[in-house]
Amino acid sequence: MNNLEPIADSIRSEMEEIHAARELALKRSRELIRICAKAIRAMHREEWEAAQTQLTTARNAADQLIDGTKNYPALYHAGYTQDSLKEYVEASLVYALLRGADLPTPAALQVKGSTWLNGSAEAATELRRRILDLVRFGKNEEAERLLDQMNEIYSILTTFDFSDSITGGLRRRTDTVRAVLERTRGDVTSSIRQTELQNSLRALEEKLATQ
Repeated sequence: MNNLEPIADSIRSEMEEIHAARELALKRSRELIRICAKAIRAMHREEWEAAQTQLTTARNAADQLIDGTKNYPALYHAGYTQDSLKEYVEASLVYALLRGADLPTPAALQVKGSTWLNGSAEAATELRRRILDLVRFGKNEEAERLLDQMNEIYSILTTFDFSDSITGGLRRRTDTVRAVLERTRGDVTSSIRQTELQNSLRALEEKLATQ
């Protein structure tokens, strides 16, 4: 029993180290989510320079979070860590989709494939807000482009038929994308038909005015 105290001290030291890493990871996760929310808000306002600045800040925050948990697999795979990285993926993909750029890969964002897929699902649903803004201002062509991208993402997500333990709950998010896609398609279709009707009425009025 002479070594009981040293053993306990060693275990306590290890647990204190993990606890400190966990607290830091929680703090960094919350900060990363906050930054990503600000980035997306700037995108919807078409403040592209501000959005890019926030994404750069998010990249640094994500790097710190990943570096701080790389020696602790349980912390890296914890829900709060992956949720914040998912938000980072979402913000990065939304920016690329809105700007018509190539999507950043999981490797480029340094995230797991499942995290990237869940982030893409969130990005697809976030497009609805932008599409509705475009429809409101009569920019139907751009709205249709984003709707097509939303549909492409949904089509890809449906091909990942694996258990939730592998995909991180992707099936539920895919179902959400489907519901949002259907509502958005209906909104865009109604807007296009209304625009076509208005154009037809305007053309008729001009024709009658010349007679």
